[in-house]
Amino acid sequence: MISSFKLLILFCAVIPFSVSQTDVAPPPAANSCNGVFVSYVYGTGSKLKPTNKTHQAYRFESTLTVLNNGDRMLKSWRVFVGFKHDELLVSASNAVLVDGSSFPASVGNGATFAGYPMSDLKTAIETAGDVTQMQVQVKLVGTQFGVAPPAVPLPDNISLVNDGFECPAASLQGTNQMQVCCPINPNFKSNLTGADEFLPRQSGDLTIMYDVIRTYDSNYWAQVTIANHNPLGRLDNWKLSFDWMNDEFIYSMKGAYPYMVDASDCIFGPQGTYYKDLDFANVLNCERRPTIIDLPPTKFNDTTLGQIPSCCRNGTILPPTMDPSKSTSSFQMQIFKMPPDLNRSELSPPQNWNINGTLNPNYKCGPPVRVSPSQFPDPSGLPSNRTAFASWQVVCNITQPKGVSPRCCVSFSAYYNASVIPCRTCACGCPSSTSRTCSETASALLLPPEALLVPFENRTVMTRAWADLKHWSVPDPMPCGDNCGVSINWHVYTDYTRGWSARITLFNWDETAFSDWFAAVEMDKAGPGFDKTYSFNGSLMTDVNNTIFMQGLPGLNYLVAETDGANPTKDPQVPGKQQTVISFTKKTTPGIKVAEGDGFPTKVFFNGEECALPSVFPKSSGNRKGSSTMLSVFLAVMAVVLMQL
Repeated sequence: MISSFKLLILFCAVIPFSVSQTDVAPPPAANSCNGVFVSYVYGTGSKLKPTNKTHQAYRFESTLTVLNNGDRMLKSWRVFVGFKHDELLVSASNAVLVDGSSFPASVGNGATFAGYPMSDLKTAIETAGDVTQMQVQVKLVGTQFGVAPPAVPLPDNISLVNDGFECPAASLQGTNQMQVCCPINPNFKSNLTGADEFLPRQSGDLTIMYDVIRTYDSNYWAQVTIANHNPLGRLDNWKLSFDWMNDEFIYSMKGAYPYMVDASDCIFGPQGTYYKDLDFANVLNCERRPTIIDLPPTKFNDTTLGQIPSCCRNGTILPPTMDPSKSTSSFQMQIFKMPPDLNRSELSPPQNWNINGTLNPNYKCGPPVRVSPSQFPDPSGLPSNRTAFASWQVVCNITQPKGVSPRCCVSFSAYYNASVIPCRTCACGCPSSTSRTCSETASALLLPPEALLVPFENRTVMTRAWADLKHWSVPDPMPCGDNCGVSINWHVYTDYTRGWSARITLFNWDETAFSDWFAAVEMDKAGPGFDKTYSFNGSLMTDVNNTIFMQGLPGLNYLVAETDGANPTKDPQVPGKQQTVISFTKKTTPGIKVAEGDGFPTKVFFNGEECALPSVFPKSSGNRKGSSTMLSVFLAVMAVVLMQL
């Protein structure tokens, strides 16, 4: 028995120290890398239920390793993994997804990881070779499709994406591992020095600052500032969400409020066990992923909820080109922490940020990056600044997610063609319904101009009569509608020797009115010839190429919602509508061909949302005087049709 015990002690003594650690030791290839070494090792996999012969699911477990073998600290490391097997990532230790997605997340087109909580990797020089400070290992668990064991579902590539590094194509090591060494690019000019403690602030379409302004052992106050930097970006009724990573919870707020006020997760969770004497009736929110909304203007002077600069605007953040004073939004919240972070210097921001609005662009937000502490004017009014205890920056950029439909659309018309080219079929998506009696694939039918004033569901008679008049065939079933809450008609109004004009009309088919609305049109060739707008405030933007920015005149910047007709029992609903004529000169755009497409926009935006455009332009009939005669004939036909109803 004693000899067996001695053998056990001897066996344990010869086990290398690295094996007893949570982190696996770097592979031998890392020793020859004088940069940042990245490896991806597939561990194991197994078949998952249900059985599917064409799209079988398998569990996979892999390890992503990032090791800093360079001579400078790697700050806010980021690594791309080129997943390619429809992977669904269920968990990732020591990292978050850069695009702000929470787990489980679809990563079949690849994913970029950022370090959390260890975002910076030190060098061997400053740590005497302490691998625990130089290296991070990310344990990945997820589901992949189609690659059955013993085959190995390796990604296409792995690469460090931090600025200033050169990464060749990753090499394979055996059948289950790929690795790459990324040395510093000697030609890269960095604005950082070795003494810089923080990364510089980055630019983006929208930035969010998370500033700790007061801190205590068990809780702290943070100020969150949302700033819009895109000249065409906008948010209405913004909703902000993020993930707490260490069981934090929101005790109180000023300038904003949780969408859901609920402390039950705390009472029945570890928070309630630890904070036994805390009155959780006063706690605002204990969700792991809370959603925050802005307060109405009536709460701005509220001593309990308001009195925060740039708060309480109903969630509206305008572009700086429209009103710089309304391009930011701010609020404060008191956060309670949990063990082992009960120290006033233990501060960490929430992760996986996301922000969206009602009819606005889609934003993708990166992870919080530690930056130099923000400075604020002293509330006493003295000519001095107060500095935050810690600051993080989240950068969000406008994206066009795959499969996400726009929420506004455009129709084209012209004085030289009697028909209107309507918004595309299902331009803003089509609801899934087994009882639908329209075609999602059929092209939208040309319309008479009057049809633009009528909701889609009331256009059938007019559309069929117009098709009969023009001797056009009508598909069966007829095309589905555009399903857009806002539609915009662009009409080429005149075209003469020295200039031309267009008319733009905004239609609001939604139940929600738009205050402080704006529209913008990009005119590739006609932009420099912009002269003026007559019923809107319009200007040619200097920081966006050939784009005309328009908003309502003072007192007229309110696009009303759809309303009932004069006789709701038989009259169709009436959209909110505003329009203006825009004049152009040809002096600065010689050779412009208005009727051949140059007179139509290449992009149209409403409240920051890019709208769907038709794929064709109205054709010139040659006999432009005949359009009024054809319209008279159509009206006569319509009169007969309506009399027979």
